[in-house]
Amino acid sequence: MTTGFYSDERCFWHGGGNYAFTLPVGGLVQPLVGGLPENPETKRRLLNLVNVTGLADHLSMRRGTPATWEEIARVHPQSYLEAFKTMSDEGGGELGLRTPFGRGGFEIAGVSAGLARSALTDVLTGAARNAYALSRPPGHHCLPDWPNGFCLLNNIGIAIRSVQVAGLARRVAVVDWDVHHGNGTEAVFWEDPDVLALSLHQDRNYPMNTGGVEAKGAGAGLGTNINVPLPPGTGHVGYLHAVERIVVPALHRFKPDVIIVACGFDAAAVDPLGRMLATAETFRAMTKAMMQAADALCGGRLALVHEGGYSEVYVPFCGHAVLEELSGAPVHAPDPLGDTLAKRQPDARFDRFVSGWIDEVASEHGL
Repeated sequence: MTTGFYSDERCFWHGGGNYAFTLPVGGLVQPLVGGLPENPETKRRLLNLVNVTGLADHLSMRRGTPATWEEIARVHPQSYLEAFKTMSDEGGGELGLRTPFGRGGFEIAGVSAGLARSALTDVLTGAARNAYALSRPPGHHCLPDWPNGFCLLNNIGIAIRSVQVAGLARRVAVVDWDVHHGNGTEAVFWEDPDVLALSLHQDRNYPMNTGGVEAKGAGAGLGTNINVPLPPGTGHVGYLHAVERIVVPALHRFKPDVIIVACGFDAAAVDPLGRMLATAETFRAMTKAMMQAADALCGGRLALVHEGGYSEVYVPFCGHAVLEELSGAPVHAPDPLGDTLAKRQPDARFDRFVSGWIDEVASEHGL
């Protein structure tokens, strides 16, 4: 078996509307070439790099099938889907906060969710050893009835509900290392004891009013929601300590049938929407830790779904490092910023502060 890599050209055709960075154009806000930070280039350039280095020859390149209305409706209410579909057919618009889309946006969002569902399904059926879905638009901020943060459908939520209904898995662990809190995934599984939703994120970045340690789920799902808010400036050492001290023990306590990673690259040191100091090697090391956990707990079943990451230059190298690790391929894309970012890492004193912070969060969750 090989590593499945799932992409679709239609996902690159999703339009972001008339924005300048995160601000609607108008008044004193001038138009900006590229518009929203969430644009096709980061993902397209990752795919380009994978092809140019030859890493694609060591992956199973696949397309997947779009998520059906029935599959999407297991997460999102009919009223939301009908409003989204109608606006999409009429030329596009914006239903939530920073979620503009053009004509056909509903169908493209379905393709994106389908990539995530196909990746997770193939891992569970043994059609792929592990998998990576290059989904766009992203999904982890999308609430059941309200899209926000560039996310129109909750891709991972749809994927999980699909494999549960198919009887392929019951207990699913989500590890979200996007720099922003996975508030949508949290909302979908808030009361579900069979889904562990664990989010590593920059404290009070986006959304600014969610992601606190105290949010642990409710009802039968109490204790299966774990938030790890990290201080701005957390670097390579801090991220790996969080994985070792919180993520891995939480996975072993939960004992999932499969692990799915919400793989954002916006914790990278040069990302315009994050203030962290992760590097390509950070993402490689976290991927290795997830592979080891999957081997120990669930037969190696691991799927990664692309979320954020807004540096057109650096996202491709972070993603390539992850795919190198997933596939074990003898292909390497040297990190062009590696030496510079190594020099910018926090010193030992700050690392000790971050480690103490993480230890407190771990204790809060009984880890």
